[in-house]
Amino acid sequence: MKTVIKAFLVFCFLILGASEARSARIKEIANFEGVRQNPLIGYGLVVGLEGTGDKGGTEFTIQSLVTMLNRMGIRVDADQVKVKNVAAVIVTSELSPFKRPGARVDVTVSSIGDAKSLQGGTLLFTPLKGADGEVYAVAQGPVSIGGFMGGGEGATVQKNYLTVGRISGGGFVEKEIPFQFGDTVSLVLRQPDFTTVDKITRRINEALGAGVAEAVDSTRIKINTGRPAGEAGGTAGGRLVELLSKVEGLDVAVDGVSRVVVNERTGTIVMGANVRISTVAVSHGNLSIEVKTRYRISQPPPFSSGSTVVRPEEEVRVEEQKARLLTMEEGASIAEVVNTLNALGVTPRDLIAILQAIKAAGALQAELEII
Repeated sequence: MKTVIKAFLVFCFLILGASEARSARIKEIANFEGVRQNPLIGYGLVVGLEGTGDKGGTEFTIQSLVTMLNRMGIRVDADQVKVKNVAAVIVTSELSPFKRPGARVDVTVSSIGDAKSLQGGTLLFTPLKGADGEVYAVAQGPVSIGGFMGGGEGATVQKNYLTVGRISGGGFVEKEIPFQFGDTVSLVLRQPDFTTVDKITRRINEALGAGVAEAVDSTRIKINTGRPAGEAGGTAGGRLVELLSKVEGLDVAVDGVSRVVVNERTGTIVMGANVRISTVAVSHGNLSIEVKTRYRISQPPPFSSGSTVVRPEEEVRVEEQKARLLTMEEGASIAEVVNTLNALGVTPRDLIAILQAIKAAGALQAELEII
């Protein structure tokens, strides 16, 4: 398995090292300022559960159920209410600026009590509010959890998480988010970089006319949408959608900071194509210590007054692999780095330690990010 993982990593690294800076459409690396998903949240009840809901001691579930029944004209005693078939949940969703009233959105339902499962439940009418406290959508419908739980006492079978579910199209938009473009539209990069901003600005001006785009900083580009009709790059009478569509579809060479990302928990290492190192010598060797304990039993002769004795015998073995010293020249690419380290026979976790040491020595010309 280690050999397979190592071969896979080397294969990926060689591909990364051989590839040049990739080109991407602007819509894949940036978005128009303000055009984003807005989170919605609400509190509701899921009913119809088969005894897998909140327990009787969950006060907020009982209070919510009693309040709902009172509003429907049904007077009940909270002390007599059992909530095994009811679960209190938090309902979340996202709403884009251009969703109109009547449109549908997906919602996620998450238990906040001690319910065992939301399987087979139905979410009751739940208002969903935005950050300003206004209701922008309502949610209701059967909950799908994508799993199941079955079995009896002492033996149960469970697949996937049972306390989080989803209702596809279960939210109905009641109010649209106010949004309007002005004379200028800001294009915002998801990963700030001066070089990429400059390339995007030049590309837009080449395709749509000089002066349409203007770089503001490492993240934002201002696009003029109010140019007179007929002028080069103009919106021709306010065809804003056409202009922004052309901007999104332009290809740009993406640049960025060289980075090595290491996940110590899983032993995963991902390196960018532009990672370089200065001249450095790497020596790597493994020291393994193995301790074995064997128990020997000594029994007395028959009909003697002795007793059985258990005596441990310990065996210690120390093995140290011969370390090899290899030199990586300055300006080596990622492919050369991986080939050199692979020649040492290192495992992914050993490679992590080596990269950290190279960075500490100041020879790694890239950011080392450990997650």
